[in-house]
Order: sequence, then structure tokens, then C-alpha cells
Amino acid sequence: MTSAFERPDVGQWGAASGQGRVYQAGGDQSIREVHLPAEALRPVDQVAAPPGLLNVPDHPLFIGRSDELARLAAYLSSPGTVVVAAVHGLGGVGKSTLAAHHARAAARSGEASPVWWITADTPASLQAGLAALATALQPELAEALPLEALAERAIAWLTCHHGWLLVLDNVTTPADVEPMLRRLLTGRVLVTSRLGQGWQKLHALTVQLDVLPADEAIDLLTRVATGSNAASGLEGAAELADALGCLPLAIEQAGAYLAQAGLTPAAYLELLTDQPEVMYDRAAEGSDSERTIARIWRITLDHLADRTPLTGDLLRILAWYAPEAIPRTHLAALNRALPAATSTPTRRRRWRLFRSRTPTTPAQSPAITDATTLTDALGLLAAYNMITLDADTITVHRLVQAVARIPDPHDPHRHPTAIDHAREQATVLLNQAGPADVDDPAGWPTWRALLPHIDALADHTDPANDSVITGQLLDRTATFLQNQGAITRAIAYFERALTTKERLHGPDHPNTLASRNNLAYAYELAGDLAQAIPLHETTLTACQRVLGADHPSTLTSRNNLAAAYHSAGDLTRAIPLYQANLADRERVLGDDHPSTLTSRNNLAAAYRAADDLERATPLYQANLTDRERVLGDDHPDTLTSRNNLAAAYRAAGDLGRAISLYQASLTDRERILGPDHPDTLNSRNNLAAAYRAAGDLERAIPLYQANLTDRERILGPDHPNTLNSRNNLAYAYQTAGDLARAIPLYQATLTDRERVLGADHPATLGSRNNLAGAYQTAGDLARAIPLYETTLTDRERVLGANHPATLGSRNNLAAAYRAAGDLGRAISLYEAALADCERVLGGDHPTTKLVRANLEVARGELG
Repeated sequence: MTSAFERPDVGQWGAASGQGRVYQAGGDQSIREVHLPAEALRPVDQVAAPPGLLNVPDHPLFIGRSDELARLAAYLSSPGTVVVAAVHGLGGVGKSTLAAHHARAAARSGEASPVWWITADTPASLQAGLAALATALQPELAEALPLEALAERAIAWLTCHHGWLLVLDNVTTPADVEPMLRRLLTGRVLVTSRLGQGWQKLHALTVQLDVLPADEAIDLLTRVATGSNAASGLEGAAELADALGCLPLAIEQAGAYLAQAGLTPAAYLELLTDQPEVMYDRAAEGSDSERTIARIWRITLDHLADRTPLTGDLLRILAWYAPEAIPRTHLAALNRALPAATSTPTRRRRWRLFRSRTPTTPAQSPAITDATTLTDALGLLAAYNMITLDADTITVHRLVQAVARIPDPHDPHRHPTAIDHAREQATVLLNQAGPADVDDPAGWPTWRALLPHIDALADHTDPANDSVITGQLLDRTATFLQNQGAITRAIAYFERALTTKERLHGPDHPNTLASRNNLAYAYELAGDLAQAIPLHETTLTACQRVLGADHPSTLTSRNNLAAAYHSAGDLTRAIPLYQANLADRERVLGDDHPSTLTSRNNLAAAYRAADDLERATPLYQANLTDRERVLGDDHPDTLTSRNNLAAAYRAAGDLGRAISLYQASLTDRERILGPDHPDTLNSRNNLAAAYRAAGDLERAIPLYQANLTDRERILGPDHPNTLNSRNNLAYAYQTAGDLARAIPLYQATLTDRERVLGADHPATLGSRNNLAGAYQTAGDLARAIPLYETTLTDRERVLGANHPATLGSRNNLAAAYRAAGDLGRAISLYEAALADCERVLGGDHPTTKLVRANLEVARGELG
């Protein structure tokens, strides 16, 4: 078809008055004969526009956009030749509404006349809009001239007149309107388009339109839903506006649906969550059914797919990420073949080592041949405002993502198979992007950047669709969260990973056993030993049955179960299991195997917990010597052995050797691991504790203060180790007699532990006990005794009656009763505590001796 604003190369049209004719010579061409009234032949420069000529659609609920309106008004009122402004943005963001509001304002103020609106999404619609302008200027031409001629006459009129405003709405590309615009000499043109590039060739002002601010989106939703001018009062409006990403079209459609169906925003949001495929493609009665969220972007994607099919693939992959700050480097992996299989690196813990080898499955990659193709596809998506690019990241509107994730067998861009494939690709890319060693702090910044996108993928994926790679990704992410102290979130991902592996591999597969082990350890860190110990026991039983008693993973499982018993204070079961496991590792792996050395370390730790320093200290010394010989002086495990031997010296009261060894260990860790490594921070904390035990508070308190500052900076204010630092500093203040600083710090630590770890976590119970002790030291028994009583009750319920911490609570409560002069209850509780200590810990344990001495004093006071 010939364009409305380009002269045809073949054929002419003509007009004659009365009986006159126009002839075209040559060949067998047919000649059209047109009869016009004489007044229709006036030159276009003599045709005046009817007063107030306006055909702009009305948008009575226009809200906000003051900055954009001001820019348009200032630019389009500037003097000179033809002035063009282009408003671009995502489909549904309100470009047409903004243009209509400006156009009506210009007409009302008299700044522009006539004001003519043309839907210009195709050359044909542009031609029809121009022809309509010609007939509005001269109605007598309506039946007299063909469409092409009318469009040409309209352009001729615009060229000869000034003061007019032409709105070209929804232009697909500048090339569609450039020939016409270059013919104009004066006037004002306002273009709206989803395409944001190419307008500079027309010297146009470009205005990118974003979504509404939250308050304006809420205002719009409320007004559409209630018909009221009130900008507030619709309960749940904020949550719904946020879920819709403050996109005006989505807001308007939701408001109209609320009004029609009598729904609340909360009810609509529930429908949106449960049936997104329906709600994103549904408009209220009387609305334009073709202007739904699901359909407006299909037009853009149709256009992009014709140019670069990869754009659809990329948008579907990006739909599974979080909306903002998607690293562009993630997509670079699509330029190379994905590996057929990868392995989860060895997972190491302070007391445990469990290997998990989870192979990935081959994954088909989109047809990307080089970086240029990928860059071009991203550029096209950005040009049409489907995504936003900067040098390093990609941003996608959450509604674009939501629609791109919803399968529709009738939409070629959202076929269920394509969406499933995109989800698998996103999972593979995120798994590849995660650093191999999750326990290495050097990779933690990368994990932090990945975490929002992994969370988004997990949130939007039905667990029933989790793949082998999903299970692997979630397991590794859970380990990172665990390292960051986010135990509750870690447990949720460990549980989901285990469910996936049980479904895909079966309950006895080695990968499933590894996943079960990781979940058990997370429960242990959370203080939930009631779940941790049975899970460790189940894992050990399965390992023995499936792998055999001497398999390395079975030995690891046995070690981990012993460690769980140790955490529970059940040393009568922990020590024999550690001893047996050490003997098995020596026999199976050899005396110098790293796992054997780990077993020796763990057995020594159990002896120290039992106050059996005669066996603990020599074992620590031998283990340090062995690790220095086998692993080297600077190996992290060797540094750990050095730290643990220092702890044994401290427990034995040999503070001189303890402090010397702690100082050397800290120096080594700073040199080898760096000053900010978590193990280095632990060394600093331990050295401060040794100074405090030695009564050197002048060195202990500043070291505690500095370590707390470092942990807050490196680990965050809510990390369990940071909370430990806060507690330790409070204890140092208390030891120094500075209760004015100790008590508020204890109170804040207890509040934080309750919030972060939960009311029943062992560390939270410890904080409650410590705060009670500070109140007692301050002579405030009215607050100390109820807190001690609550702590004892909670420890009996959570840890059990025989746990060492529970026995300590009994002693502390008895001491508070004694301080309050209630010797009857104090002696009774001391007697019960002594009997339990002798039975559980033995007669020579320091706690047993302490309780015995306290009982004797109380009896003496009673006379």
C-alpha cells in the first residue's frame, strides 16, 4: 500500500469542477472522475479550522505526573519550527493518558487549536487519522476524495498553518511517522510509543514514563473502585497497588473490577495469587477487553519476535528473577554450552564433614550464538521498555514478569513448554552463578547479590516442579543463609531441598542422605535438638544400611550424631560414640586422614565439656602436632586446633599459656584468613574472654567493643555471633561493676535474640539467665527471681531436666532465693540440684562442687 505521506510513483489523482475532466495519457490506465463543489478547491492555506476542533479522548481520573506535564508544556510551547515530543514507556504505564491530559489542557487554555488525536500504531491507521482530520476541516470532502488524497490534504494543511497540536498515539517505530514529520514546517507534535529509541533523529524531546508513585497508585485505585474523590480509606489498597507494581492500567482494571464485583482489595489480591492467568486477562464489564495486562504486551512481543526470536526467550528467563538488579553477567552464561553435570563441593562444618554430590542434568540453552546477539536482544527489549538496562544490571517490571510466567497455550509467547524451559534455564543460571565454596567468605558478597533472585525463583516455582538442580541450588543457598545466621530461612530451604531429593532420588540415595544431614545440622544450630537428634539417628541408620558401616559418609554421620548428643549435654552418649568413631576412622581412613584428625578434636572437646581435662588437654596437644605435620602450620584446621588447645588451658586455669596461645592464634588468623574472616573474629572474642578471666578488663573490654563493631559491620547486627558479642560485652561490663551499661545491653540482647532466634533458642534462654544475674547483682531480686524461675521452666521444657544449662539454672535460682532470705526454698532446690549434678555430671565436676559448696553455706546460714 502507498503511504499517505509519500507521493506515488505511478498514477495521479485529479479533481475538476462542473463537467471538467483530468486525463492521464499512456497505456490502458483507467482515469478516475471526481466531481467537487467549487468551495472544495480552495487552497489549503485558505482553509480555517473550525473553532475548538478537538477529538482527544477524555481521562477524567488522571492523577499525578506533574513533572512530566511541566516538561511537555515547556517544550511544546517553545517557539520555532515544528516541535516534536515523544513520551515512551512500558505498555499500560499511562502514556496515552498523559498525552490526552496535556492535549486537553492545551485546548482549554487556547495554546493550541485545533488539537487532533490519531491512533498511529500502523501506517494504515495513521493515514485514516489524517484523512479524518481533512474531513473535519472540510466536511464536504468526506465523500469526494479517496483516503490517500484526504491524508495528503491534511498534511498540506498542517504544513501551511500553525498553532495546532497533533497527537500520534502508540507509534510503533519512528520510521512510520518520520516521512510525514519531515514535511511539516511548523506546529506541535506529541508522540506516544513503547519504543524509546530513534526519536533523536527527529530532534524530539523524549520523556520516559515510569509507574506511579505508591501514594498516587493508591489514590487512583481508590477513586476507580469507590467513585469517590477521597484519596484514602480503602483498606488493603496499598498491598494491592504494590502487588500490581503501581502500573496504571493494572490499577485501573483492578479498581473497575472491585467496583463491579463488590470485592475488597484483599479478596482481589487472593484471586490474583490463586488464578493469575485469569485475572491478568480479565477486564470489568464495559472496559476494553483487548486492553488487559496479558494482551497489551503480546503486541510488542509479536513485533520483537519477528526481528529477534531470542527476545521472548530472554524475557521468559528474566521473569523468574527478582524485578530489580539482575546482573547482566548472569545471562552471559547463555553464550556457552551448559555443562552436562556439576558437583556440589565438599560441605564442611566445625564438627562435621558430609559430601553431597548432586549432578545437574543436561540443559538445553536458547539459540544464542554470540555476545552480540544477546546484547542486541537485550537492547531491543530495553528499547521497547519491556526491561530497563544499565551498565551492570537489568530491571523488569514485576507485572511483566508475572504475565511472562503464566502459561497460556493460545499465546505463542507463553506456551507452557516454553515457560517450563525458561524456569529451568533460570535455575541453571542461578546455580552456576553461585560461588563453588559456599563456606568461603570471599564468595559471600556474590551470594548476597544472588539471594533475592533465588528467593524469587523459589517463591514462583511450585515445589512439585523442583528439579535436581533446584534441589541443589536450594541446598547451597540454605548453607549460605546458615553461615549468615539466618537459621529459620535456611531450614525452610533445607526442608524443601530434602523433599525434592526424596521425590527424585528416593529416601536412600546418597544425595538424599546428605540433604537429611544438612537439615539435621540446621535444626541443631537452631537449638531444636528434638528434631535434630532423631534426624541424625535416621540418617546414620540409613547410611549404615545403604553405604555400609565403614563408608566415609557413614563415619561422618556417626560423628554428627555424637555432636548432636554433645550439644544436648548428653555426654554419656556423645563420648562413647566419639571414641568408637575415632577408632573406626583410624582403622578405615588412617591416623593422618583429615577426618580422623577431626574426630580427635571432637573427642577432646567432649572431654573438656565433661571437665575431664586430664584427657582433653593431651588430646588437643597431640591433635595440634598432627595437624601441623599433616596439614601444615597455616591450614585453617591447624589454626582451629591451636584455638581449641588455648581453650583447654583456659578451662584448666592456666591463663598464662591460654592467653599466649590465643594471641598467636589471632595473629595467624589475621595473617592467613584476613582481619574480617569469621574465624578471626572468633579468635578476637576468645582472647578478650581470656583477658576477662584473668581480670585484665582494661584489655578485655576494648577488645570486646572492637569485635562487636566488626561483627556488626561484617556479619550484620542480627547474626548469632554478633548477638554473642553483645552478650559478652555486657558480661564484661558486669564484671567491671558497670551495671549501668551491662543491664541495658543484656536487655537489648535478650530482645534481639527473642526476635532473631526465637524465645526457646538455647542462646535466648542464656540471655534470660544472664539478665536475671545482672538484676541480682544490682540487688533487684524482685525482677531477678521471676526471670530465673521462667528460665528454669523453659530450660527444663526445651533442653531437658538433665542438661548442664538446666542444672545451672537450678543453682542460680536457689542462690537468688538464698539472697532473698528464703532459705527453705533455697536449700530444697540446692539439694535437688546437687543430686542431679552428681548423677549427671559426677561428683568431681566443677558445677557439682559449686552446688555442694552453695548448699553448705545455705545450711550454715540456716543454723
